[in-house]
Amino acid sequence: MQIHVVQAGESLWSIAQRYQTTIQEIADANELSDPSRLVVGLALVIPSYYRTYTVQAGDTLWSIAQQYSISLPTLIQANQLQDVNVIYPGTTLSIPPQTYMVQPGDTLFRISNAFDISVQTLLDANQIDDPNLLYPGTQLIIPTQPKYAIEVNGYTIDSGEDVRNIMEDVGESLTYIMPFAYKIQEDGSLIPFSDDTVLGMAPSFSVVPILSITNFTYQDLGSDLASTILNNPSLQNTLLDNILTILNTKGYQGLNVDFENVLPEDREAYNAFLQRAVDRLHPKGYSVSTAVAPKYSADQQGLLYEAHDYEAHGRIVDFVVLMTYEWGYRFGPPRAISPLDEIRKVLDYAVSVMPRDKLFMGFQLYARDWTLPFEEGQEAETFSPQEAVNRALQYGATIQYNESAQSPFYRYVDAEGKTHEVWFEDARSAQAKFNTVIQYDLRGISYWVLGYDFPQNWLLLNDTFKIVKSPS
Repeated sequence: MQIHVVQAGESLWSIAQRYQTTIQEIADANELSDPSRLVVGLALVIPSYYRTYTVQAGDTLWSIAQQYSISLPTLIQANQLQDVNVIYPGTTLSIPPQTYMVQPGDTLFRISNAFDISVQTLLDANQIDDPNLLYPGTQLIIPTQPKYAIEVNGYTIDSGEDVRNIMEDVGESLTYIMPFAYKIQEDGSLIPFSDDTVLGMAPSFSVVPILSITNFTYQDLGSDLASTILNNPSLQNTLLDNILTILNTKGYQGLNVDFENVLPEDREAYNAFLQRAVDRLHPKGYSVSTAVAPKYSADQQGLLYEAHDYEAHGRIVDFVVLMTYEWGYRFGPPRAISPLDEIRKVLDYAVSVMPRDKLFMGFQLYARDWTLPFEEGQEAETFSPQEAVNRALQYGATIQYNESAQSPFYRYVDAEGKTHEVWFEDARSAQAKFNTVIQYDLRGISYWVLGYDFPQNWLLLNDTFKIVKSPS
């Protein structure tokens, strides 16, 4: 895959010509509502086996060609380089795919084994309809297999037919699914979530269902409720009894604890509860994980942060979801929802006190539209990244890109003359987050929340990573 940002005067036809693909392939990959209309700044995923590489200090064309197992003349030709002795750091090069010329006696099975890829991958890359028709002299594209394996979690708040559609769309790209959520009660009981459909579908996609429990709702912070449970061992035992009953009867394979707004004075009690949960669930073969607020330091102040003890969670539970989103809060002023510069600060702290192989970076799957000027108490509209693109097309907005936040945004004026500011995710911001996961050597990505249309994300996710489907 490649990412192309639309410039003034470009059409889908000219872009398709540049990348030696078709208008239909680009339109389908990006689910464009009207392929005849583009806006400046729109990031497009180009379904091509070409990749891009940003030149680093000390690189040579020869070293880059060696890195990607291609010949030096092929690299030079692909980039139409005039002076092959001069390349500059920061230059973006197109990396053509490795190719292989079919020899007499070759079979697709033999070729796929030689390059350690599946026959189906070879068929798809070369659009081969009949695998029995393979002729000597044919040039085959050898696609690069994703090199970095990660686990992918997705929270869902949907049920019934809605979650069925979600699983059919993205189930192949998930390791875990967490229906959100069973709500704890003061007596240690749980208000159930309508999860029969998702639990019924999970095995078909080899997705591991995880029971998510929480103490809060949009109407109630849940601080007092959490305190009641965390300071009463008897209630905790009742709660864990009820959790085990659900795990045993429903088919969940683990527990995710999302206790938010926990009082600072309950920090140690929360840690003790997590240890008690691990002691009860591990012998039964169940995992225990948590979701924590995005912290920059151990002593960060605020109700969201103080009781979330990163070091203790990293030591006690099996994995931790970092909720690295919601800087662009729906009741706050307009800004990037998941700014990468802020996420990196959280990761820098997290990896200093928690094992990297326990960490999931949070990734939000929605966009927001704020009416300007912002007024206290005003709520932004939340919708999908795909709707953000469609809205930019509708109003002819120019999409801009914030380099610090690694996030796209734009402004437009509606029919009533009101100015709006929209922040969303696109192919560039998604790829930047994926690169960050690799850079920090994290266990995986956790999506909040499934159900928002963002086709570019799933194409790039599968192009960048090998998704683990049978976690140990």
